[in-house]
Amino acid sequence: MTAATELPLHTFDPDLFTRAQALLDDEWLSHDADLAPVLPIVLARGVGQDWHKAGTFRHHLAGVARTLTLWQQPRAVRLLGLLHSVYGNAYVDLVKFDAATERARLREAVGEHAEEWVHVFCTASRTQFTQKVQAGQIEADGSVVLDDRRLPPDMVAAFTVVSMADFCEQWFAWQEDIYAGFPFLHQTPQAVHWAAALWPGPMRTPSRMYALISRLGIALQHPALKDRLPTPPVFDHCRRVLAEGDEAAASALYWSVVQQQHPLVQPQAAIAMLEQAVRLNPWVGEPQMLLAQLYLIGGRHADARAAAESALHGYASWGNAWDKRVQWDVWIAWARLLRQGAIRGDWPERLDKLNNLALRPDAA
Repeated sequence: MTAATELPLHTFDPDLFTRAQALLDDEWLSHDADLAPVLPIVLARGVGQDWHKAGTFRHHLAGVARTLTLWQQPRAVRLLGLLHSVYGNAYVDLVKFDAATERARLREAVGEHAEEWVHVFCTASRTQFTQKVQAGQIEADGSVVLDDRRLPPDMVAAFTVVSMADFCEQWFAWQEDIYAGFPFLHQTPQAVHWAAALWPGPMRTPSRMYALISRLGIALQHPALKDRLPTPPVFDHCRRVLAEGDEAAASALYWSVVQQQHPLVQPQAAIAMLEQAVRLNPWVGEPQMLLAQLYLIGGRHADARAAAESALHGYASWGNAWDKRVQWDVWIAWARLLRQGAIRGDWPERLDKLNNLALRPDAA
């Protein structure tokens, strides 16, 4: 058996986890000094009733803002995250503010600088922006030239960070299938590929989006962009690139275990598959979390603690779930139970006792 110490696990970061804990409460947004004054204006436009990918439009906007808050971004960037699609865009036909008549209303609420960023983010070609940034096509001064405009370096940095948060919040297999090849879009007929159109589909984990996010992150190392904003704590603080093939293989291995498409008499096959998934993609928490539970079942408490703490590090780094079957805060809640069980050495031996699990007051 492989010891967890041989896997590329992450050391538990108490400071990062404390920041994540502050965002677990659904009411965190209403207590945020920068975002709370704007929230009623957005909610009044019915965002809580609009469908958006794996949730509602409110879930999406709040989720993007949550990640940006976890990443310690300044006010203007966090406001951009909360409002990033309210004028509509090429991807989302959810116009909550009319850009022709209501810009002054939003400008009054958030300030001229933040509103300008929101307007450009909604009206510039995000497809072309994503294509250029992930390919490293950034000018020496940090600007990015699109067909109809030049985005200055501060805007490029902000749009890159917000795009990373935006993609990680919403992407799962259904969206990956209908946007095949993104950011190089391929128009796929629904009638022929009807199965891909059936929302929400099997809710598989994405197989190529996080590789794209890693390439956006590495662009922040450009000399003219570096240190303009706090660096997101993902992919080793945006210093590492995840290969598309590694992401695809890790996702397939993880999903095979989730679907129990392997020998079930003993857990060794599942453990081996999850360990390989972690080697290929150590940047997300869910495979590590499943490993922690399997280690616990096998009595490997030290390995279980290492895997559970690494999973918590992954969750606290992203602020959104990779596996969209349940919400981010629920993944954290279960991973904390696993860590507690590993520390206490008292994981249930009977299935029905799993229903009784509760976090102790003194547990992290």
